[in-house]
Amino acid sequence: MERYLVTAALPYANGPLHLGHIAGAYLPADIFVRFLRLTKHDAVFICGTDEHGVPITLAAEKRAIAPKVFVDEVHAHMEATFAALGISFDNFSGTARPAHYETTIEFFLDLDKKGFLEKKSIVQLYCGSCNRFLPDRYVEGVCPRCSAAGARGDQCEACGSDLDQTELVNPYCKICGAIPVMRETSHWFLKLSDFEGRLREWLESKRVAWKENVVNFCNGLLAKGLPDRAITRDLDWGVPVPLPGAEGKVIYVWFDAPIGYISSTKEWALKKGDAEAWKKYWQDPDTRVVHFIGKDNIVFHSLMWPAVLMGKGGYNLPWHIPANEFLNIEGKKISTSRGFAIWAHEFIESFPADALRYYLAIIAPEAKDADFTFKEFQASYNNELADILGNFINRTITFIEKYYNAVVPPLAGNDAETAAMLARIDETGRTMEQAYAHFQVRRAAGLFMDLCRDANKYFNDKAPWKSRKEDSAACGSALHCCLRIIRALAVYGSPLIPFTCAKVQAMFSDAAPLDWKTADAPLIVGAPVKSPGILFPKIEDAAIAAEAERFQKHDTNVPHT
Repeated sequence: MERYLVTAALPYANGPLHLGHIAGAYLPADIFVRFLRLTKHDAVFICGTDEHGVPITLAAEKRAIAPKVFVDEVHAHMEATFAALGISFDNFSGTARPAHYETTIEFFLDLDKKGFLEKKSIVQLYCGSCNRFLPDRYVEGVCPRCSAAGARGDQCEACGSDLDQTELVNPYCKICGAIPVMRETSHWFLKLSDFEGRLREWLESKRVAWKENVVNFCNGLLAKGLPDRAITRDLDWGVPVPLPGAEGKVIYVWFDAPIGYISSTKEWALKKGDAEAWKKYWQDPDTRVVHFIGKDNIVFHSLMWPAVLMGKGGYNLPWHIPANEFLNIEGKKISTSRGFAIWAHEFIESFPADALRYYLAIIAPEAKDADFTFKEFQASYNNELADILGNFINRTITFIEKYYNAVVPPLAGNDAETAAMLARIDETGRTMEQAYAHFQVRRAAGLFMDLCRDANKYFNDKAPWKSRKEDSAACGSALHCCLRIIRALAVYGSPLIPFTCAKVQAMFSDAAPLDWKTADAPLIVGAPVKSPGILFPKIEDAAIAAEAERFQKHDTNVPHT
């Protein structure tokens, strides 16, 4: 069996999680990892909060608290939200921890020693009033492209242009409003051009397996040539640059954040009592490293991060990077700065986590942007989870409890319809296995619900309300088959809707751990079965309307930045 180290992009610790985060990286990653565990692969699922950078210092300054206090609050909030959603990390760390600092400094010094870093003098804006160089998001001005006011030092939101802060017209310090001046400073740059040839060769080996959007995007950048990229900043908050004369400078967040995957794995190893266990996942070439990200992180994970790993040496390069597109809300792009987002922690206070997981799976933004709508969410839950899956399970267990003493009836004979249905279970297992293994979340969810539909048709065709009076043995045999389907559904669906499938698995007296290989195993005749209760109470129109209204208000009390 292959060994896997699976990561999901480190969420930035400047506010709560929204549904775009969940759909783009964390749910697909969790579904894949849960599948790996079901198929008995060695898999470790790693994540943590990205805790450095200017947005965090700005947010902390607004609240007059230390950045570490701020990120610890956000970390705890995110960890609780992930747990409530069933995102099953093996370790959820953070980048403002000593182990991460040590690992990042080790990488920096090693790259510097090998000649992959270069110190350069550059010009940046300096605020005399605040007595500091202004990072990109500390300065605003008029966009030189479209003349819009309020453009940041790195981007104009009005026209979408990438900017250099020195290009801004009439720049001003975002903190105190003073007019900054140009001043020379020095920073360390990663010489990305040194890795262009190796990156081209490596990406070419991924052309068939990886998504076309990832490979094409990276090749486009390589064709233009990779410029050296600064990996340090003039800030107080971050991993300090470990060289003489670098006081007041920290390592840039884009460089230190992916190293958080490694430091989080080290933390996991320490927690399990084997401090060296992380090496098996990062340095043994038999391990497959998989990074789940959104498309905005493609350049960092498929070019810059591999270049860092190549320069360091001895570490596994990413085996796969299943980058997803974006999730929109009611046809509009999510904007946390405007509060235009559905916050995950609020949404699951109103609706079951599995309802959200299932809907985000069936609309997963795998090849193009997806659109979340409240009415479609309600329809997917009521019409599919409740009316198809829930109804099938409820009808089956109701008949068995009422007419077969709540035990598994025997499989008396094997008529053509039952034989076909049993074969259908096995077929679904094989096709869903392929879908999960290839990160095809939408396809897996569709195959799962197709089996639920076929199960309902089989139940209707067998008409136990009629056959029990005419041929009790044949009726019991059909219900036995239905129980086989239910137990298989508990396994096949558990990566998608784990909370529900755990309840379904508990119907059976053996309640053995979920296992892909035994999903279609024969049932023990006469073994007790019990009802899981109503799995999916309908979502009423009033509940959806209330949630949609809360969203439309763009609650300014949400702690976003």
